[in-house]
Amino acid sequence: MSTCASPPFDHPNADIIIRSSDGIDFHVFKVFLTVASSFFETMFGLPQPAVGTRENTRDDLPVVTVQEDNRTLDMFLRFFYPFTLAKHPSLSSLADIPPVLKAARKYSVDLIESKACQALVNPKVLEAEPLRCFAIARSARLKHEAMTTARYTLREPLIPAWFAEIELITMSDLLALLTYHKKCSTAVESLLANLDWVKSHYGSSSSSNWLFL
Repeated sequence: MSTCASPPFDHPNADIIIRSSDGIDFHVFKVFLTVASSFFETMFGLPQPAVGTRENTRDDLPVVTVQEDNRTLDMFLRFFYPFTLAKHPSLSSLADIPPVLKAARKYSVDLIESKACQALVNPKVLEAEPLRCFAIARSARLKHEAMTTARYTLREPLIPAWFAEIELITMSDLLALLTYHKKCSTAVESLLANLDWVKSHYGSSSSSNWLFL
């Protein structure tokens, strides 16, 4: 038995129901979905059976069942609504980014995909969980985000402790990250071995002792 989602997805004038994989019904307006997603525009543009002849209906509204769960669908659909009706999710939890990103790609919503990518490289998130961010970026094949998150992982040990998202990446991805760490370490060691670059930039090494405090 399905239950109705919380506001704003319980509006009595909604014209379609999106049902989550765990049985939560989201009463939404087609117009919000179609203007932002070519996927929904195409789907809703297909001929629909007459009211009363559809098997999958509720309150005389067509029901579309999707694979996303209630939490993912709630965050995803809020992005379609104007701020006056629904506050857009901050995606401040890393666990929320992969499913929302996956849904954005599945339903062809570039703006939501961009929002998810921005959340992944938020400095506050990166500084706290750089390895998790890197794993998510690599598994989603986000080139720019993977490069950015890789730089932040330089603050972490060369051999990282286990973390849940490590299962999202391949051994090749992890090896590439470890190789990157090693190359950066080697580059820094060579700079410390010869401080001529400091003299050429600052005039003398004594005037820049603060760099090595």
